[in-house]
Amino acid sequence: DYGQVTALQLRCFPGMKPWSETQFANVLSTFPEGQLCIQYGKKIIASSCSLVINFEEYSENSSWNELTDNGNISNHDKYGDTLYGMEIMVDPEYRGMKLSRRLYDARKDLARKLNLKRIIIGGRLPNYYKYAATLSIDEYVEKVTNRSIYDPVLTAQLSNGFSLRRVLPDYLPNDKESRGYATLLEWTNYNFEPKKRD
Repeated sequence: DYGQVTALQLRCFPGMKPWSETQFANVLSTFPEGQLCIQYGKKIIASSCSLVINFEEYSENSSWNELTDNGNISNHDKYGDTLYGMEIMVDPEYRGMKLSRRLYDARKDLARKLNLKRIIIGGRLPNYYKYAATLSIDEYVEKVTNRSIYDPVLTAQLSNGFSLRRVLPDYLPNDKESRGYATLLEWTNYNFEPKKRD
């Protein structure tokens, strides 16, 4: 699926570098159950990638590269407490069909199955470039949160039960649409059972 996934990345994130074959192989071999896709016929039209981390070992300001070991996920920790959503994408031709909701629901099911405390995601702000000349990043996020501005990523994440924790500067520095910013969001697994100590 490497060719289809990287072609989808180029359609969804123009100007950003897609996976290398090494990254793709590492992600699949390290945590296969965390890598999901939706197919229409034989065509991949949406996908998401995740890993498990101990979130307390990182700063809330950690970049995507830090949280994913530059997309190689060698920092995946099967004893961790947090599912970190490193990427989610839907083919532009198939948007509006609630495919991202299905992927978010599948991630929630995985977090419950693995008895993880939460899902953490760093969400791009792909419409921010349209407003950057007149709004600070905090003003933009506030307007998206109160629904006076639509952002295809943050609006979807909030409607899927994620709560905003903070704004992240320099999360993806080469993301020109977002001006490098992202939002840190969390979904809490209310079924989480703390592990008993021996």
